[in-house]
Amino acid sequence: MAKVIVIGGGPAGMMAALAAADKHDVILIEKNEKLGKKLFITGKGRCNVTNAKDIGEFFDYIPGNPHFLYSSLYTFTNEDTIKFFENLGVKLKVERGDRVFPESDKSSDIISAFQKELSRKKINVKFNSKVKELIGNNNYIEAVKLQDDTIIKGDYFILCTGGMSYPQTGSSGEGHKFAKGLGHNITKITPSLVPIETKEEWIKELQGLSLKNVELTIVDDKNKPLFKEFGEMLFTHFGISGPIVLSGSRVVTEGKNLKAVINLKPALSFEELDKRIQKDFMKYINKDFKNSLDDLIPKKLIDIIIKVSEIDSDKKVNLITREERRNLVQLLQNFTLEIKGLRPISEAIVTAGGVNVKEIDPSTMQSKLISNLYFSGEVIDVDAYTGGYNIQIALSTGFLAGIKVGEKE
Repeated sequence: MAKVIVIGGGPAGMMAALAAADKHDVILIEKNEKLGKKLFITGKGRCNVTNAKDIGEFFDYIPGNPHFLYSSLYTFTNEDTIKFFENLGVKLKVERGDRVFPESDKSSDIISAFQKELSRKKINVKFNSKVKELIGNNNYIEAVKLQDDTIIKGDYFILCTGGMSYPQTGSSGEGHKFAKGLGHNITKITPSLVPIETKEEWIKELQGLSLKNVELTIVDDKNKPLFKEFGEMLFTHFGISGPIVLSGSRVVTEGKNLKAVINLKPALSFEELDKRIQKDFMKYINKDFKNSLDDLIPKKLIDIIIKVSEIDSDKKVNLITREERRNLVQLLQNFTLEIKGLRPISEAIVTAGGVNVKEIDPSTMQSKLISNLYFSGEVIDVDAYTGGYNIQIALSTGFLAGIKVGEKE
């Protein structure tokens, strides 16, 4: 039997090791003291393992090289992921947006299931083992050298080291360095699924305010929409975060004048919202403007809306003009923030960029440059929006690399 060395014990690495173990001797090398450290914190510790949408719809949620993933996603689908975990005794449930979680809401159940299966398949897992170097020549790898100078020889190598997001979990970009050292091109590394910083000073006043059922649109300097999504978001001391913001961050690039436009009342048309405000104004007809918005928007937002509307906060409601009222409607449906940029990659959920997909065979995950090297997961230049798609990509590419490793050189 050939010896397969899998580098990295995240979801891609664990799945690659399990898939390869049916035909080969496998050693899984993990730099941390335990497996799945980043997996443990995903989905706020609940672990959104996949999405229940039809697999054909996945590609609409993958901005980073979706076509490259056809073979892997159809070889090991979301249905395969669900069966895999349920066969290992992990009950799953489907939530809003077709997101799939363990019924227990514990990511540790997913990691335990992986560990039991790795143990059952007698896979040799080496913990606290940081790879320092891949040793080889003539487009062929012979061994890995660990930090303590231990040499581990192998016949095939699968690189599953992740990206550069959440470096405290072990994703610190070594895989990109190894691949580059072997002649692979690394596309530009940028944060994806990351909070957005905005320019407004008053944003700090909204820190901690969470909004549900709002619509976020990111527009360019010509007001062309680049992204639009409905759902939840959160204000922070530096700008905005939350599910729809993280997905929207994928279109934010340096040097562009972009704006985040929030529709606070997307369920109503302009005229419907205008009528709703007229009704509220009738109710509070003798009150000051600042005391007339309690039924309409969260308390924390009122002062900011008044400030931006430029309507005098002490103006009596019955003195507000039709033009002022309709400008208020416009503001509530187009609450606009100027985007300053993205938070650092260390705060990103995933990394955009990585090993160039043109240098990897999509039907096997095999390097086109190094005959006995394979890739899987976030080390590759692939990324998706939130919703379980990124973990599915890791599992699918890991499985494909694992079953194809050693088939041809």
